[in-house]
Amino acid sequence: MQVVVLNGVNLDVLGRRDPKLYGGISLGDLETRIYEWASQLGCHVRCRQTNNEGEYVEWCHDALDWADGVVANPGAWTHYSYAIHDALELLKVPLVEVHLSNVDKREEWRRHSVIAELAAKRVVGKGPEGYREALAFIVENAKT
Repeated sequence: MQVVVLNGVNLDVLGRRDPKLYGGISLGDLETRIYEWASQLGCHVRCRQTNNEGEYVEWCHDALDWADGVVANPGAWTHYSYAIHDALELLKVPLVEVHLSNVDKREEWRRHSVIAELAAKRVVGKGPEGYREALAFIVENAKT
């Protein structure tokens, strides 16, 4: 089973962002945990991060050809990028939307997700563990 984790804008500086909201973990440490969890769950994972919206869209298109599941944390693009919405909409595999912080309890503008309707599951406010929950959901629900 092949899963892609697509992290978006500003997640490359995760360790520098508010630790109360984001857990104080670096992207490298988060990816290490994701790879460990994937191994424990019996799947292979590819982690990607970009600050370029077009590249994120291209990675969504690339996933069409090989991924059995997608974990998406587009960052702030979650709240307004219909380009990312349309790229994720093409997927025929389980999609899990993940956010480290609880975006549903933050600023009003963060409470709207343009990809929520596409997600088989949303995981918000669980810090890094949210990615483990997302991987477990995909392993349980993907058609291989």
